[in-house]
Amino acid sequence: MTDSESKQPPKRPLRLLPLVKVHLPPLVVPRSLGWAGCFGGLALVQFTIQIYTGILLLIYYKADPMRAWDSVTFIKSNVPMGWLIQRVHTVSAKMMIALVLMHMARVAYYRIYRHPREWHWISGVILLSLTTFMGFTGYLLPWTNLSYWAASVGTEIPTAVPVVGDGIATWLRRGPNVSGETLGFFFAMHVAVIPALIAGVMGMHFIMIRRTGISKPL
Repeated sequence: MTDSESKQPPKRPLRLLPLVKVHLPPLVVPRSLGWAGCFGGLALVQFTIQIYTGILLLIYYKADPMRAWDSVTFIKSNVPMGWLIQRVHTVSAKMMIALVLMHMARVAYYRIYRHPREWHWISGVILLSLTTFMGFTGYLLPWTNLSYWAASVGTEIPTAVPVVGDGIATWLRRGPNVSGETLGFFFAMHVAVIPALIAGVMGMHFIMIRRTGISKPL
């Protein structure tokens, strides 16, 4: 061994360090927290059910005005346990909206939206809006008479907004009236855009809760 080789420092093992370090305090759950404090977590459970059942329904659903109703009927009548998956998906959507509403009602009642949790409330309002819009877009997908007229009435509501109301309604319908273009647009929003937005806002919501801690009811 030469003198130059003996003077080289010993090689250290390569350690893979995380690219982003997030320092979060330990999560402390107050003893006085009851079942009402679990509404937010239960809404997350319903969202997870929506994702998994929606993926199963996507295998057979056809977002086409001529085949949408037939595909839904095929799922409920011919696919093994298809009626159950479709029913669970429908009921969990309604339960998710109800749980988000109850969660926000609890936050408002106990005034948990005060400092330092103002952004918790803002992100919760955004999540409620996205959850409601996701349920609205999914209601049109079976393409029944009821869902068609519900979409027609629902997309008529923005016309009450001055100046930009008619433009919003036309953008939602992808034209002057509810049509096949509306069905395709609602399908894309329901299965891709809105779930991605909900997942992102929900992730930020939970990170903020970890930073400020779970509130203790007065």
